[in-house]
Amino acid sequence: MNDELVLLPHWLDAEAAASLEAVLSRAVPWQVHRVRLFGREVESPRLSCWIGDPGAVYRYSGVRHEPQPWPDVLRPVRERLLHETGVAFNSVLANLYRDGRDGMGWHSDDEPELGERPVIASLSLGATRRFVLKHRRDPARKQVLALPHGSLLLMRGDTQKDWRHALPRTARPVGPRINLTFRRILPAA
Repeated sequence: MNDELVLLPHWLDAEAAASLEAVLSRAVPWQVHRVRLFGREVESPRLSCWIGDPGAVYRYSGVRHEPQPWPDVLRPVRERLLHETGVAFNSVLANLYRDGRDGMGWHSDDEPELGERPVIASLSLGATRRFVLKHRRDPARKQVLALPHGSLLLMRGDTQKDWRHALPRTARPVGPRINLTFRRILPAA
């Protein structure tokens, strides 16, 4: 890893991570989103919810997402991230991977409203899953990370420009995982 990609494996202790996971699993209005894949609309292979400040509208895969209000339980997490990263995140994409059959294919978080060099803070709760990065210009360059319960992965600098990432499906038994990807949506020009 480098200074643009930083994994903090115990960012939340086990008890705090378990408590946050339990509350979010019940409090978040999880939805199956439709995404555009190879020119056709399909159901996303996970449950999601776009959360953010009013006006933090996010477009991805051809769909406009209006934010749900911040759950109270995420306010201290957001404040800690501001204190530790200096980034005033105004939104978070919450994803629920129900088991190993849920995953996410190769992509970069490079939508225009994130800016040229976005900072993404990815908090993992629940089952440890494998996260894979592949360099855009040299696909033989890969990084594989295990993202354990309570870990925080910071992706910043040119990470989204230079790398694609995925959360592959797995046939091995694996429990649910909630992933929170905090972002800063820039005001419309």
